[in-house]
Amino acid sequence: MALNSSFIFPSSFLNPWLVAVGLNTVLLGVAWIAPKKLLTPAGLLHGWLLGVLIWGSLGWRGYLVVLFYFLVGSAATRIGLAQKEAEGIAEKRSGARGPENVWGSALTGTLCALGTLAVPVLDRDTELITYLLLLGYVASFTTKLSDTCASEVGKAYGKRTFLITTLQPVARGTEGAVSLEGTLAGVVASAAIALVGWGVGLIDLLGVVWCILAAFIATNIESLIGATLQAKVSWLTNEVVNFLNTLIGAIAAVLSALAWHWFFKG
Repeated sequence: MALNSSFIFPSSFLNPWLVAVGLNTVLLGVAWIAPKKLLTPAGLLHGWLLGVLIWGSLGWRGYLVVLFYFLVGSAATRIGLAQKEAEGIAEKRSGARGPENVWGSALTGTLCALGTLAVPVLDRDTELITYLLLLGYVASFTTKLSDTCASEVGKAYGKRTFLITTLQPVARGTEGAVSLEGTLAGVVASAAIALVGWGVGLIDLLGVVWCILAAFIATNIESLIGATLQAKVSWLTNEVVNFLNTLIGAIAAVLSALAWHWFFKG
């Protein structure tokens, strides 16, 4: 007698949200007992929630992008860590991320991912809207990884560091400082993660261009904010600035794509 496959593998078992909860719970357990902590205990719980939301809304493709960001960004934070700690310019907790870091980096991307769930109920151009949301998702993480790598490589290896507003030499680690080494690292990192987004089918090759361009724009705007406003406005914490950075990156990519779409397709 033929067995009913739906009895062996109920469709609910393959529900993406159940898969998301199961997978991220397993990863949470592994990360909890791992000797080297990339997240604080609270950060692990918030990372679990982030992982569930991303897998549940975008599946493994969206999950791979955020995982690539997290692993490469964490590795970049540890470049020259001893030297940066000695100079007092290292990230706090030796780079271990807390909840504020998780959402400062990922809130924009999470909103884009969840936004795709609402697209099917719209009566308008759902294909274009979905494309723009996925582009915004990838662009947000492209921007954040670019910013992280530019900052961490610049603090570790920047030979000459300049304040973005005046181009006057400043010490490494100064808010709003830029360096050639850091800028190049940021561009390479943005290209790498944008290509991951293309490789898994979230964006097309033109989207890769928009993500790299958006990351460059947003990272420099963040440096301007750091050099001019961050020390003067109490609520502009690093985490808020990170959120603004990713939001600007997502918006810049979406506007670039819309401009291209309207110019060539009308």
